[in-house]
Amino acid sequence: MGASMPKQYLPLLGQPIALYSFRIFSLMSEVKEIVVVCDPSYRDIFEEAQNSGTVYLKFASPGKERQDSVFNGLQEVDQTTELVCVHDSARPLVLTDDVKKVLNDAWVHGAAVLGVPVKATIKEVIKPSLLRKGFEVVYREGLEVTDDVSIVEHLKHPVYITEGSYTNIKVTTPDDLLLAERILNQR
Repeated sequence: MGASMPKQYLPLLGQPIALYSFRIFSLMSEVKEIVVVCDPSYRDIFEEAQNSGTVYLKFASPGKERQDSVFNGLQEVDQTTELVCVHDSARPLVLTDDVKKVLNDAWVHGAAVLGVPVKATIKEVIKPSLLRKGFEVVYREGLEVTDDVSIVEHLKHPVYITEGSYTNIKVTTPDDLLLAERILNQR
């Protein structure tokens, strides 16, 4: 978007884009920890926004590619965690009800992706053991994947598609930012 900082830290109605979904997840009783993958210089944004005592906040460093960043974040996940949500913070408009739906579907099917018909996928929820096995295959075979669901698909494991909301747009252009503001103002 031509900004001097990564798009997820640009202001949307006065707060960084990334904090919208961060707050959604941090207020959910189903979420016990949040691992934010970001450059250390942006950690204070999340530390300041954290609601004391609601979730345990951890950080991981970004990798060269998205799959490397997801892998780094996965290394910080508590070993007893039963599901992992992988969320792109440039999608600030995710709804709590949609997160709950995709969590339920991932619990039943092992992996689920939140999406809408004919649009790009939005968010993935995967059992950590499945994601770890997928990363073993990806790194052993030297594969490059475009999204986290592809990692699981390399295991030949089906990924359930949970229908989400069209309003959960990804903010990548100035027009997307204006649309996100309109959507937020209507909520």
